[in-house]
Amino acid sequence: MASQDVLSQTTRLASSSALLQVLFRLVTFGLNAFTLRYLSRELIGVVNVRLTLLYSTVVFLAREAFRRACLSGSTKRNWTKTINLLWLTVPLGVFWSIFLGLVWLHLLEVPDPSVVPHYQAGVVAFGLSAIIELLGEPFWVLAQAHLFVRLKVIAESLSVVSKCILTVILVVLYPQWGLYIFSLAQLLYVSVLVMCYVIYFVMFLGSPEATKKSFPVARMTALLPNLVEDETFVNWKEARLTWSFFKQSFLKQILTEGERYVMTFLNVLNFGDQGVYDIVNNLGSLVARFIFLPIEESFYVFFAKVLERGKNVKDQKQDDVAMAANVLELLLKLVLLIGLTITVFGYAYSQLALDIYGGSMLSTGTGPDLLRCYSLYVLFLAINGVTECFTFALMCKEEVDRYNFVMLALSFTFLCISYFLTHWHGSIGFILANCFNMGIRIAHSIHYIYDYFKESSCRPLTGLLPSPFLVLIYVISGVITGFSEVFFCCDKGWMARLIHISVGTLCFAATIITMFCTETKLIHFVRSQFIS
Repeated sequence: MASQDVLSQTTRLASSSALLQVLFRLVTFGLNAFTLRYLSRELIGVVNVRLTLLYSTVVFLAREAFRRACLSGSTKRNWTKTINLLWLTVPLGVFWSIFLGLVWLHLLEVPDPSVVPHYQAGVVAFGLSAIIELLGEPFWVLAQAHLFVRLKVIAESLSVVSKCILTVILVVLYPQWGLYIFSLAQLLYVSVLVMCYVIYFVMFLGSPEATKKSFPVARMTALLPNLVEDETFVNWKEARLTWSFFKQSFLKQILTEGERYVMTFLNVLNFGDQGVYDIVNNLGSLVARFIFLPIEESFYVFFAKVLERGKNVKDQKQDDVAMAANVLELLLKLVLLIGLTITVFGYAYSQLALDIYGGSMLSTGTGPDLLRCYSLYVLFLAINGVTECFTFALMCKEEVDRYNFVMLALSFTFLCISYFLTHWHGSIGFILANCFNMGIRIAHSIHYIYDYFKESSCRPLTGLLPSPFLVLIYVISGVITGFSEVFFCCDKGWMARLIHISVGTLCFAATIITMFCTETKLIHFVRSQFIS
């Protein structure tokens, strides 16, 4: 497949993912806001921190390394061996689910049954849901490798909406069920997700479209584990790369979910405070899930296909190098400007957003300060997502192994900083520690990118330098909206709130107009690749 075709399909995947996620998440956003009125902070804390951490840990440890390894390189490979390797995620998931489930049941603090009933059933259900989701892993990797633009997003969106609708119904009708509600909703979520992939491939395989595309799998039985005559069961090169990524993914999980591990194992916050932190964290990460994650996942595939892993820049096709550098530069500029916009406007509108979303439970206390800090953290997330996306797509096995040692040191440092900052500044300390963690990871990735391109004429890191005039507009907007919050928000009535919103709208419009005038190359890229 030509590099330009890969770029075109990749940008379609990213833009379609972002758009469909926004549409479906708006529905779930409203449903979640509704259910907050019926639930205690303690129940939210146990579900969204304790049980979700169990599920995400099992899934991440069982599949992340396999995804990274099996999505590297060309789609022209022995897919039977790759699919065999992917099915190993299921027994691995069973092991982690049983092991971690016992830890969650017997070693961690058990919530008060009168406040959070049916904790044991919740642990079993969330562990089981992780195993069910892993049954769809071969389908997911095959779809992602062949750039099936809408399948992934539609499957995830339908499963999330189904989960939210069931949660709302059960919360309203049977609030006394406690964790049974979220256990049933979680099992429905993973079941719908896996079934979407299975149904799609049942319909797709053997169809004229599959034949036209020369799809490497012809029937559903080929998606099950199969022996290859006179050959090994798996591709050992992929297996060794998987092991390298597994060591890295273990550390990355600690860094990604570090604050939840500190909350869960060190009891630095009670379940109620954990609930507020998680709600604010989810609200603050909406843009990361809507925009940054689809971009990172889609362009990881692009860079892995256009440039060859482990080769230096001189040994690559120079046309492909130039294209990859140009795309990287523009992606960095895009996520940087999105991150700066959220940081500047998020500071002045955090309290208003929380008051509208969750009422006084969120808009009083530490909630607004948490969301303001998270607005800054979004900027770090934006830059780290793209820089690591490129770095991981190009690192050879030896470089991945070396990076694992960096991650090990960073994991230990992060956990220590999280613990001490939380004792110093409460739940805000978690976000400050995350900013430090992301800053170090960004520095490492930037160093790798600089070294990679230093022998070529391409300088993609200039994407991190916005127009000085645009920076000035950001500063002015931040000052004006900050004063507006002091004078008009948020206890002076709805008329004052509307004035505050109007001030922000005018400043935002001025920022966007300036962006169109100063960042013409970026605007052309977005129009030609994401919108067209």
